[in-house]
Amino acid sequence: MQKILIIQTAFIGDVVLATGLVEKIHQYHPSAQIDFLVRKGNQGLLSNNPFLHRILIWDKKKNKQRNLLKLLTQIRKEKYDKLINVQRFAATGWLTAFSAAKETIGFDKNPFSFLFSKKLPHKLEAGKHEIDRNALLIKDFTDGQAAKPKLYPSEQDFEKVKLYKNAAYITVSPASVWFTKQFPKEKWISFIDKLPQTLPIYLCGGPTDKNLCSAIQQSCKKANIIDLSGQLSFLESAALMKDAKMNYVNDSAPMHFASAMNAPVAVVFCSTVPAFGFGPLSDKQFIIETLETLDCRPCGLHGHRACPKGHFNCALGIKDEQLLETLNA
Repeated sequence: MQKILIIQTAFIGDVVLATGLVEKIHQYHPSAQIDFLVRKGNQGLLSNNPFLHRILIWDKKKNKQRNLLKLLTQIRKEKYDKLINVQRFAATGWLTAFSAAKETIGFDKNPFSFLFSKKLPHKLEAGKHEIDRNALLIKDFTDGQAAKPKLYPSEQDFEKVKLYKNAAYITVSPASVWFTKQFPKEKWISFIDKLPQTLPIYLCGGPTDKNLCSAIQQSCKKANIIDLSGQLSFLESAALMKDAKMNYVNDSAPMHFASAMNAPVAVVFCSTVPAFGFGPLSDKQFIIETLETLDCRPCGLHGHRACPKGHFNCALGIKDEQLLETLNA
């Protein structure tokens, strides 16, 4: 029996995309023991995954270096046959290089990649999604074709959100870590106020998104808006999104939740562009972006704390009608 460890300790969306590796490895090696290393706080994303044996957790906020050393000891004891590092940063590269795994695989951008058994290029190429780039890491022992990410909400997760599914509904996830990836509050309010009066709207997000969601709810004229921010776990949110008439999101983690549930999704791209390879993967998907040609867009891979030009036209130029027309498409 092969023992395989996947490392992805980046953000929520990155972990979701990396679940495609779990799907593909299990398809080709159903008897393999697959473990997954994530940063503390993201382990809930992998709950109930039937193909995972163990979830390893790195607490990066408290005693970061000490916990990294403990992880290395734990990993070395496991004597993995293959270690696949999806990240491109030094800490996980160090873990990989000194893991004592028989084979270590990662991207060449990792500072420790010169010590890996295999290193592959990570290139932003037209037509290539991040899951395609990830799939290259396991090409030698699968077919190299990407598998879609997948989350596994439990029966309890679905039961938790069942009361919200009595009629057709939509979800809106208005927040993003980066300012220039977040559709402005006023634009969400304007869009929501033009939706049918009878359509229930659920605002989704984490505890840190509560102020934004509350402000949107209080400013909208519609009565049937329910603020669920901070009330649902990752998998409960995914369970809610699965049966929505449409899910409206930014270029952020909820987009990947929708992809992993094959839920209908309309994604607002402000400063970033789908060509980077992090776009939606659902069968029913819509890309919403400004129709104006801007020489400053895209202004970066991850977004910025503020618009570098000061005008934020990539977001402000998007019309309500662009979102509205996706509702019944």
